[in-house]
Amino acid sequence: MDKKTWIVEATISDMQDALKQGWITSVELVQLYLERIELYDGQLHSILEVNPDALQIAKDLDQERSVKKVRGMLHGIPVLLKDNIDTGDKLHTSAGSISLADSYAAKDSFVAEKLRQAGAVILGKTNMTEWANFMSASMWAGYSSRKGLTLNPYGPGELFIGGSSSGSGAAVAANLAAAAIGTETSGSIISPSSQNSLVGIKPTMGLVSRSGIIPITYTQDTAGPMARTVADAAILLGAITGADDQDEATNIDPQHRIKDYTEFLDAGYLKQARIGIPRHYYKHLDRDRLDIVESAIQVLREQGAVIIDPVDLPCQNTKWDANVLRYEFKKYVNDYLVNVDSSLPVHSLADVIAYNEAHADRAQKYGQGTLIWAEETSGTLTEQEYLESRQKNREMAGTRGIDQVLQEFQLDALLFLGNEYGPDLAARAGYPSITVPGGYAENGVIAPGGYMTKGPQGITFIGTAYSEPVLIKLAYGFEQATRHRVAPKLSSQSSE
Repeated sequence: MDKKTWIVEATISDMQDALKQGWITSVELVQLYLERIELYDGQLHSILEVNPDALQIAKDLDQERSVKKVRGMLHGIPVLLKDNIDTGDKLHTSAGSISLADSYAAKDSFVAEKLRQAGAVILGKTNMTEWANFMSASMWAGYSSRKGLTLNPYGPGELFIGGSSSGSGAAVAANLAAAAIGTETSGSIISPSSQNSLVGIKPTMGLVSRSGIIPITYTQDTAGPMARTVADAAILLGAITGADDQDEATNIDPQHRIKDYTEFLDAGYLKQARIGIPRHYYKHLDRDRLDIVESAIQVLREQGAVIIDPVDLPCQNTKWDANVLRYEFKKYVNDYLVNVDSSLPVHSLADVIAYNEAHADRAQKYGQGTLIWAEETSGTLTEQEYLESRQKNREMAGTRGIDQVLQEFQLDALLFLGNEYGPDLAARAGYPSITVPGGYAENGVIAPGGYMTKGPQGITFIGTAYSEPVLIKLAYGFEQATRHRVAPKLSSQSSE
């Protein structure tokens, strides 16, 4: 088979087999992806920067392979990182903001370091919704002042891209890398994965270190894998988990630290699974998307799962707020910015706001109302409003929400469509989510966020803390029974 054809939808296992057999080298893999980026990303705007050292890194890893030193499943595999994840190399880390366009991190984030140790080739940085979509309430998902608007490869300019790991979603969907790392505070891995027919895993808080990642919050932020298959996402997740003395949240029970999640690729588990259907959260769905959910439920039944329909969550009528994000953003973004190089123009949130005002023609296409809203807080995390919201999130979404209904009905997980409500509950609780391609909505309506609801749709499973093994089993079983993902038809025509 021609290698340019083969690379489309090739899995990490496919690549490792080809590398092992000598049919391809890591240098060739990198070159194939660089060619695809050159050919297709002029329209998608998913890649912010390509690593100028990628080919040399691949060459070094090929040399290791030649002397029988293979680090694992990611050895020589090109992956992309979201632009808020530090890399101590020639790539910038800017959260999509022109105020940090010249910022080089002094060292790798924990996640980047783990990927390098696993033998991955960091191919580049992906575009993202600027400041992880915590800059302006009117900002379009996928937009940054550094790169412009990321477009969905299944319908550039027509279909919703999802945010804020938008570039990671579009790039992996378009086969511009083997996989990518996104980050999530609430939905920012699950949303673009769902909208781009990908598998995305938002891990339990503390499973993956946040050190070296430009933050929104301390309470909810986490990095996680975005890939074309459950198996690839499982491989990536195992590579980035671990204890980090720079992030106390990773000081968890060692039994939860799993290095190989591929052992949970068990399609037969659905025969013993119990899955809850929270109908309350389906009431707003249009016909096409509700049909996708109903089809998924039927598939799970046919595969032997026990479906409890409906289940009511005690928290389902709770009024939520964004106070945790608002108060923690100022504190933790200041902690990050104070350490950036002294030559840069911003070292605090106040500096960012001032820089944006001074460069409004480029920096404020959608304003910066959310940044100003966050700057109005003390930055000390002592406000009663903040403390009450943080406790409410963990208690109502977690122990008195997800946990209570899982325990009441002895469930493995709850099923939601894409990023609709469930992932936000899981994020507030610090619990995991996994989304897997669920189908394609031919028609749609304008959703409350102002986006068109047609296009790829994910089926999302959420569970309790550290339930990644079970969620992977459920997602893998559903994926193997349906195989909904189809590669997008790409055009090399630039939208610029």
